[in-house]
Amino acid sequence: MSGIGDLPSTQLEFEQRFSSEAACIEYLRGQRWPSGFRCPRCGGSRAWGLRSRALDQCASCGHQVSLTAGTVFHGTRKPLRIWFRVIAQFVASKSGCSAMDIARQHGLKYETAWTWLHKLRSCVGQFGRALLDGSVEVDETYLGGEDDEAHKGRSLTGHKTPVAAAVEWRGEAIGRIRVAAVLNATALSLCGFVRQNVAGGSRVKTDGLQAYRLLPKLGFRHERAVLGDNPKNAVKQMPNVHRVFSLLRRWMLGTYQGACHPIHLQSYLDEFVFRFNRRRSANRWLLFQRLLERAFTRPPTYATLAGRPPLSLVAA
Repeated sequence: MSGIGDLPSTQLEFEQRFSSEAACIEYLRGQRWPSGFRCPRCGGSRAWGLRSRALDQCASCGHQVSLTAGTVFHGTRKPLRIWFRVIAQFVASKSGCSAMDIARQHGLKYETAWTWLHKLRSCVGQFGRALLDGSVEVDETYLGGEDDEAHKGRSLTGHKTPVAAAVEWRGEAIGRIRVAAVLNATALSLCGFVRQNVAGGSRVKTDGLQAYRLLPKLGFRHERAVLGDNPKNAVKQMPNVHRVFSLLRRWMLGTYQGACHPIHLQSYLDEFVFRFNRRRSANRWLLFQRLLERAFTRPPTYATLAGRPPLSLVAA
């Protein structure tokens, strides 16, 4: 399964390709050793593959190497066939998957499904880090917490989580996006976000917030939108970034019912960016291969959460 031509094109073909545990193990073997087996202990190039377990045993020294060590499958006791189906569902769905849906459909405990999905989000968060360029709209919004009539706009800092977004635009079309939770709406946070996600020399359009005044000194062509006193002018002057914020809120509320603790917010934002930037992907199964390739080259990390209530992500 090394080339696009080897990829399944339908769910039925996927089920046939990975219908057995042995087929899944053989696929992982190709991912672990793309250039052939190499024993980490003695450097031997010959090994005996175990069909019933994801292990390779070196023919020279007898050392056994796990095919799943350091990957999303590390330490799992569940069949790889279930793992592969969950991953396929995760990448094929354009709107995402909740842990409750995964648990019900695949006969898993909710806690297991929740952990699996966070491992996968850790993998997709490593995708597509090339800097945005050309014309880019940048703005921030606030997510989470309780609605409070006493706090409006940027006074919500400390009550809700500030989230910054950068959106490429090409005439009428939206290009790639980047979205990240930031510490606050200061120049250090917002200009730092732009510098980390937008190529120098790009045209960056923002509102009149003074925090963005340092962008020209950082090498960006800064354009400030004139919004006036009417807050609706922000949508008219910077429609692309506000469209992304609207889709983000709808996605969070629709797929996850708005429940997310702040410690995991960036993981969900990474998943949203992954799905948005690949919304026109012609082969969803290629994403399955790319995700597993990334799991081998950069092992996923994730944080667990216990005993804390979820944060209701209702945007201001």
